[in-house]
Amino acid sequence: MMEPTRITANLHVPDLAAARAFYTDYLGLSVEGFDLGWVARYQTPDGRADIQLLTHDASAPELPVVSVRVGTAVDEAYAEARRRGYEIVHPLTDEPWGLRRFFVRAPDGNVLNIAGHRDD
Repeated sequence: MMEPTRITANLHVPDLAAARAFYTDYLGLSVEGFDLGWVARYQTPDGRADIQLLTHDASAPELPVVSVRVGTAVDEAYAEARRRGYEIVHPLTDEPWGLRRFFVRAPDGNVLNIAGHRDD
């Protein structure tokens, strides 16, 4: 069984720079985890709360609503999703920014990014 180590909400925004002030100044998510130009993650200093803002996805056709970190179990999660007949929206891929991931559509229609980082 898959054991998520982190689940992060992904919000679609038209402009990362314009959205940054609201999420950092107002919500207090002061630490920028990363910014790839099309996706950025902001979190509290203690790391207990975070959010990702996306303008688009660099390699996938749809935006996921959440990102689920599963560490080294990403291959097993992919195999289980296929075994269950879930729609794979983006195939299992080693991305240049260090993630091994795939997107799966839940039965309710939401798209989830299931990922493991090379440092996991």
